[in-house]
Amino acid sequence: MKDAPEITPVRSAHRIDESALEAYLHSQSAEFSGSLKVQQFEGGQSNPTYHLTVGGRPYVLRKKPPGEILPSAHQVNREYRVMAALAETDVSVPKMHLFCDDPSIIGTDFFVMEMVEGRVIPDVTLPNFNPKERAALYDHLIEMLARLHQVDYQSVGLGEGFGRPGNYFERQISRWSKQYLASKTEELETMEHLMEWLPANIPQSDETVIVHGDYRLGNTIIHPTEPKIVAVLDWELSTLGHPLGDLAYCCMHYYDELENEKELTESGIPTENEFLARYCELTGRETIENWTFYIVYNFFRSAAIIQGVYKRGLDGNASSEIALTFRENCRKRADKAWQMVEKNRSQ
Repeated sequence: MKDAPEITPVRSAHRIDESALEAYLHSQSAEFSGSLKVQQFEGGQSNPTYHLTVGGRPYVLRKKPPGEILPSAHQVNREYRVMAALAETDVSVPKMHLFCDDPSIIGTDFFVMEMVEGRVIPDVTLPNFNPKERAALYDHLIEMLARLHQVDYQSVGLGEGFGRPGNYFERQISRWSKQYLASKTEELETMEHLMEWLPANIPQSDETVIVHGDYRLGNTIIHPTEPKIVAVLDWELSTLGHPLGDLAYCCMHYYDELENEKELTESGIPTENEFLARYCELTGRETIENWTFYIVYNFFRSAAIIQGVYKRGLDGNASSEIALTFRENCRKRADKAWQMVEKNRSQ
């Protein structure tokens, strides 16, 4: 199938004890009877992701990366918990099968979930879609985020120990500042500026919903033939937080690949204003204020994450060798964020 995730042999840095895993799976459920074959999905810079075939049936395994990792990073337990909690909602997620926190099996925590068939398309321009299909898929992307933000986190069991209501940006800015400093490999003046500016400019409005934390087209599985989302993936950054932080992250491509608004009109992809208006319509929100803050925050946050990926690449622990190319990406994101701050000041 075109645009299906690429599956490769397991990379040397991510080899696991397949015999121990096979024995563990057999002990957990009759569903996992049969011989085990382990391969790895290409891409993904955080938690290594494996394609399992057990008795001819496909599954997906996600685990923490090997080696020393930053505090609070790579929380596969959070991924498992939130997807399990959302199983009975209208947010499309894969079915969870099991979670294991015994490091004696394959060295780290891991979970096994359903293998959802479909397409993974990280290119936000959707080059192989026609305008009508692009419009439909982007509308579904917005709709799925709106659905998530309207889930009652208490009723699905995420009210205790999953996140703290309130002060989301204060806590997140502190977290990503600490993680950036822990993985810093060179001086970046714009990151220093952002770590000062962001805490001083947090909007007063405070809301609490389930946030995905990395919601974008590339973290969804698209139906094999139709322009609709059949599963949302990569929930390791999910928590209780502010919906506009999630929304702004999903809009970052409007400041990069989709900057040309004229081309968007012809392509079928909504403009940023149309994207925001549709989200407001679906969630009953009247308006969005302080939009620049939410975008700047996300560029800072992604710069900090990218720096962590680069540092893991240097240390040999990243999920892909591509991580070593990320050095300049951190600087570019930080520089762009600070340019937005300065532009906003001059207006």
